[in-house]
Amino acid sequence: MHQEASHSAAATSGTSGAGEVFLAALGDPDRKRLYFRLTVVVAHPDDETIGCGSLLARSNDVTVMHVTDGAPRNLLDAQALGFGSAEAYAQARRGELEAAMALAGLPADRLIWLGWSDQEASLHLVDIAHDLSRRLSGTDIVLTHAYEGGHPDHDATAFATHAAAALLRSRGEPPPEIIEFPLYRAGPEGWIAQSFSSEPRAGELAFELLTDERALKEAMFNVHASQRQVLSRFSISPERFRVAPRYDFSSLPNGGDLLYELMEWGMPGARWLEFTRAALAELRLATTP
Repeated sequence: MHQEASHSAAATSGTSGAGEVFLAALGDPDRKRLYFRLTVVVAHPDDETIGCGSLLARSNDVTVMHVTDGAPRNLLDAQALGFGSAEAYAQARRGELEAAMALAGLPADRLIWLGWSDQEASLHLVDIAHDLSRRLSGTDIVLTHAYEGGHPDHDATAFATHAAAALLRSRGEPPPEIIEFPLYRAGPEGWIAQSFSSEPRAGELAFELLTDERALKEAMFNVHASQRQVLSRFSISPERFRVAPRYDFSSLPNGGDLLYELMEWGMPGARWLEFTRAALAELRLATTP
């Protein structure tokens, strides 16, 4: 009980050390329970499993929010997997998510679906930021994507999470500490997975999973059957975390080297900056929320 009280007090105090307290607890070799009010905010069903799957089973109070339904409306992914509609594909991904989270001990009522379409989160930055600012009130720690230029939905989720924290501050409410994890980005020779870019690395935690943790996470991977090909590109261990830096969202991530510019997603860097700069202006936020 003393462990629980000390973590909660540190996380709710609003001090800059709350994130370090969380990372220290996460890295505890005794694998103690994580007594924080924790919210995971990710773009797609399976992002939570890749980025922070092992810690979900250790968390005493965790909610997982998905910004999109994981089903692009162009139907290319859906039809390649044998689904006749985006709705059917989204339903299948929801079922996979619920099964994976059940393995970690999370019931379906701890999974919140914000409902935007896959590949379209960047079109709704303001709405998502306002929605998250309401849902994150009272949260100690929020885990989300690094701003890394890998997928526009990932970067949109990072933007909206940081903007939501800024909106909470503007209302006089203590915002959650933002902890981030990397998924993928562009590198000199192509795709780089699960590695932070050239932002400051101070305080980064590379969390090596134990045998039972690896087995659990591998089982969670396997439940996301429709994403088997994608998930094969990721390692089970380690998981990497750090306190999120204060990003300048009026500039491109990863030095302007965007992996999604190479995809047929209609999101060149110039268009991305139009969306973020317009959203910052509408939300009345500085470039670095």
